[in-house]
Amino acid sequence: NHSKSSQQMTKGIKVPISLLVPCKNEESNLARCLQSVSWIYEVFVVDSQSTDRTASIAEEHGAKVVQFEYKGGWPKKKNWALENLPFSYEWVLILDADECLPPQAEEEIRAIVTNDEIEHSGYWINRRYFFLGKPLRHAYFPNWNLRLFKHKLGRYEKITDLTTGSGDHEIHEHVLVQGSTGKLNSIMDHHAFPTIESFVEKHNRYSNWEAVVENSAQEDSSTLQHEAVKSKRILRKVFRRLPFRPTLRFLYVYLWQGGILDGWRGYIFARLHGQYEFLSAAKAKASSLSRKEPGKTSI
Repeated sequence: NHSKSSQQMTKGIKVPISLLVPCKNEESNLARCLQSVSWIYEVFVVDSQSTDRTASIAEEHGAKVVQFEYKGGWPKKKNWALENLPFSYEWVLILDADECLPPQAEEEIRAIVTNDEIEHSGYWINRRYFFLGKPLRHAYFPNWNLRLFKHKLGRYEKITDLTTGSGDHEIHEHVLVQGSTGKLNSIMDHHAFPTIESFVEKHNRYSNWEAVVENSAQEDSSTLQHEAVKSKRILRKVFRRLPFRPTLRFLYVYLWQGGILDGWRGYIFARLHGQYEFLSAAKAKASSLSRKEPGKTSI
């Protein structure tokens, strides 16, 4: 009863943290994201010169819009924002525009950031993918990301110095924090792929990143603070050396992760990941050949 009454007292009082949402042309997603965290005091939308209504939607929801101009190389958008934004609060939450939090996250996060005796510097949150309008309950689940942390103590890892041709923000890099980390109970929804076209477009860019990282061999998982994420990163390193990678990736998502239990969406999702694996391997090979034989076509 006491916890219920204290929750009712805090209802309507915003949570003293800062939200960071990196964006580019996200008018179809941004409102849903910001509405799901309307209880956060300070909201920054870091935009990359969107040509749609992204900036005006952000302002309608009380966000401060900051434009990011990518000069190439490092830092990319999220690390730049962590270095340069005038955060009013100690804790920051990072959400992509196509992500949203459930209602119970408000009280869970409030309890963390208003407790001076909290031991952790950051928290991992599990993420559930939506594909073609429905949640995937098995494929790519669980999917842990470190998104809530003390902003002075956390930065995205630098996996490669090379130009990746994958856009102006961090893709598969995780946040590294100074100090220990915990896990949130709330599960984030990730509306990443409303259409097959959106999957193909994103993964065409992501495979550029994969190809560069594969050839640079700089990826290191030793400092990641979540055992499941660390294991996945190590597995990925081994996986890159195996033959029949596209088929193995399909089988991993469809059978090992249980995509088969997600029905036809799970099957399509797994097949598309097989195609992504083929693109990554083909681009890595083309890039490697072009370095050995100048004049050959690269990615």
